Amino acid sequence: MRVQKYLSEQGILSRRKAEEYIRAGKILINGKPAEIGAQIDPALDKVEIAGGEENFEAILINKPREIVSSRIKKEGKTIFELFPQFSHLNVAGRLDKESEGLLVLTNDGVLAKKLTGAEHSVEKEYRVSVRENVIPGALKRLERGVRLSDGMTLPAKVKKTGTREFSIILKEGRKHQIRRMADAINLTVTRLVRTRIGNLVIGNMKAGASRGLSPKEIESLKKL
Repeated sequence: MRVQKYLSEQGILSRRKAEEYIRAGKILINGKPAEIGAQIDPALDKVEIAGGEENFEAILINKPREIVSSRIKKEGKTIFELFPQFSHLNVAGRLDKESEGLLVLTNDGVLAKKLTGAEHSVEKEYRVSVRENVIPGALKRLERGVRLSDGMTLPAKVKKTGTREFSIILKEGRKHQIRRMADAINLTVTRLVRTRIGNLVIGNMKAGASRGLSPKEIESLKKL
């Protein structure tokens, strides 16, 4: 496998960025500077970035409702219009326009892959309000997994928190997943808030607030 492809698939660097780093002598294979097109065996070879992954950032945001968590302006006001100072970062795990809560912006490819990759190791917790009364039996179906158009959902942790409210913990993030899961058991979501990502909790963060993640928090997320 070419080293550029490996770095891209691991979510560490884009292929173009990897080539820039190779030309600058920043990519090492088994301790030696790599060349463009160099082949590696991921199981045997050690690939690293000389001097570390400098200038990487991670920002935690409490996204307000009606804000789009992408760069597509035609869908409405975007998170990057709300926070223009973070326009150089990328969203690691979107929330739809009508949903609220925690969102991570980062240019750290390893962290982004950890939060959005297929390993499903990082929990995301949500507070869900619905129009109908919540019946425990229906929530059991969510726990076991429900069949959606793109297949069965993974088992989830679900808890009734009010007459028309429940919390749900997922380890996957399909498009509009919770809304579709609720619809499958005849519940209509009226409010959806992501309250936790791994060990990051919403706490007293107000809608529209942001803060940088500490190196300790980032490393902790990567180990989940």
